Amino acid sequence: MNPVVILEVHLDTGTARLRRLPEARAALGGSGLAATLFSQYARPTEAWDHPDQPIIFAIGPLTGYFPLMSKTVCAFVSPRHGGYAESHAGGRSALALRFAGLDALVLVGRAPRPSVVHVGAHHVSVQDAGYLWGMDALSCAKLIRRQLSGSGHRSIWRIGVAGERKSPMACINVDTFRHFGRLGCGAALGAKNIKAVAVTGEDHQPLPTGKKYAALYADIFRDLTDTEMMHKYHNLGTPENLEPLDALQALPWRNLQATSNPEAIGTMSGQHFADTALLRNAACAGCPVGCVHIGFVREKFLPQDNRYLYRQVSYDYEPIFALGTMLDVRVPTEVLALLDDVEKAGLDAMSAGVALAWATEAMERGIITEAHTGLHLAFGATHAYREAIARMAEARQEFWAHLAQGADAAAQVYGGADFACVLGQEMAGYATGETFFVSQALGLRHSHLDTGAYSYDQANPPKDTAAAVRFLVEDEAERVLLTSMVACLFARKVYTRERLAECLAAIGQEDLAGELAATARTLQARRWQQRLAFGFDPMAVSIPRRFTEVVTWRGPMDTHYLAELQQAYARAIQALAAETPA
Repeated sequence: MNPVVILEVHLDTGTARLRRLPEARAALGGSGLAATLFSQYARPTEAWDHPDQPIIFAIGPLTGYFPLMSKTVCAFVSPRHGGYAESHAGGRSALALRFAGLDALVLVGRAPRPSVVHVGAHHVSVQDAGYLWGMDALSCAKLIRRQLSGSGHRSIWRIGVAGERKSPMACINVDTFRHFGRLGCGAALGAKNIKAVAVTGEDHQPLPTGKKYAALYADIFRDLTDTEMMHKYHNLGTPENLEPLDALQALPWRNLQATSNPEAIGTMSGQHFADTALLRNAACAGCPVGCVHIGFVREKFLPQDNRYLYRQVSYDYEPIFALGTMLDVRVPTEVLALLDDVEKAGLDAMSAGVALAWATEAMERGIITEAHTGLHLAFGATHAYREAIARMAEARQEFWAHLAQGADAAAQVYGGADFACVLGQEMAGYATGETFFVSQALGLRHSHLDTGAYSYDQANPPKDTAAAVRFLVEDEAERVLLTSMVACLFARKVYTRERLAECLAAIGQEDLAGELAATARTLQARRWQQRLAFGFDPMAVSIPRRFTEVVTWRGPMDTHYLAELQQAYARAIQALAAETPA
């Protein structure tokens, strides 16, 4: 069995060391390996931005061997809640690490000045990059690309001004069109004085010989490309969800004051985005599907000029919800313009949009005024939102500094907590019902991807608390297995547990293949242990009143069932964290 190779970079001294951990194979990779390493490096008694807190990037045992094994897991201490957090990204990140000969990259310490970390198969450096500090995330990457050799498997992860200001909304932009998006990983990098990490994969990875591996690869490739399973993601992509969710009264509009807008949804559908704004499709490295949809923004060089500048902007369902329907912005090109501003600022699109939606309603109610914001915020007012994004990223004025900490943090100062649409962090775009609200509020990543709770709600099962909790726990375990490999979750119907076992056996990891069920449960418990070690109390989580006021196709929320489910799931989480790892 090949050992797990970990590169540990000490930012304060610019030194590095390689660690080889044969026992870490029990953690698989990705989420499992990240949580295992986090337990070794993290300091539960220290603040999130303490120099000794680690940032960990981990890939999985199947990276580079099979299609859609294309994600990297970033683990860090979140400025949002001060505890263990994960964010996942694709792009070229996973293959760059694989061809640099690494299973994980661990950053510790704090660089004495703004810097760029450059890692390759045979070199590591921490380079002075003060000239990049203050630069937007997209322009920063252009300069780094010109300065570093090796294009092929190079991946550049960088922050914008929001990360430099240590906003809990700050993300890490990955290869322009992908992101480590949520829970403030961009702030964690900024706190270490790191503007960017560039990984150059100039080495190679030998493939298994013989017919077994080749036949299995061909079968999986065929499932991903020749069957209906993945067509949705390539054609309209996840924006295809907009119309069905609106029809179900499950699409948030105007800060979740409504869950449907039949008159407006036609201009915000996935088809309308494709017809009016789609430029091309792209894919993460190692993926044949091409789910990345790239639109364009056209703007004049100068207001009085007739010459135009075109910029490419990737879009998905979640950014369209957050910067479109949640703000009642109904024109695709305007949504993309807001998304382009968010990209340059280095903000998470979901958090930024939902926070601005709270601020807009707060202004409508008179809780805040233009004296606070310096702007008149109104639903649908794209121009004001573009200026607001810049102010929120800079976080220099008092109101915008508070809002940059999150909608709930601002509400604690100004009021309006009842309509702050926050479930652990700013909500994802699924107002499907009680199971989803509880899942995001209590879930380990406070993410719509922790479980498939939104699908569970849409299936409209009987209100059975025990059955719902069982689903949340079991579905999370299956997803932990996938994010430990690390597979794109779009491929979860292809990569069943049985298929994953076949894949591991095909690359010579038969011992891991025979223990997947037990391994999944162990890793699930390990992640929760790390989350609770930093003080997270699932029993103390509160769900804002706005979520109890939601009306979907099933009718009003059942507040009794919501509370019962929340308490039962909290107890299940505590039980998971109490399990002794195998």
